[in-house]
Amino acid sequence: MTGLYVALGTVAVAMVFGLLVRTLGGRARPSTAGAVPDELRAALDPGAAVTLVQLSTEFCGTCKQTRVLLAEIAHGTAGLAHAEVDLTEQPELAKRLAVLRTPTTIAVDASGSELLRVGGIPKREELLTSLRPHLPA
Repeated sequence: MTGLYVALGTVAVAMVFGLLVRTLGGRARPSTAGAVPDELRAALDPGAAVTLVQLSTEFCGTCKQTRVLLAEIAHGTAGLAHAEVDLTEQPELAKRLAVLRTPTTIAVDASGSELLRVGGIPKREELLTSLRPHLPA
């Protein structure tokens, strides 16, 4: 009987954790990280006010969905670009950037400063609202 309680408790904890991750994921969080490393600067679009740098890995299940969403947003928004950096063979970069999951999207301005980041699939309207002050009018 104890085994049944342990199993039910484990399932309940896993469900709560999953709901928290799902609820909190995709939210744009302002950043105070400052300048991004050179590896990310190389991915920036020099003609854009802001570049959305998507950090992905080879085995990321939701990275394709994020890629399509960010490309769509960038295509339809003046001053915004999208780039992707694969972290599969760059674990040291992931560590320096404190990336805990992929996809992670980092919005970087033209000077190379991190503006905000999103863990998971971004929420379109929330991301655009957060970016508006940094984009041309």
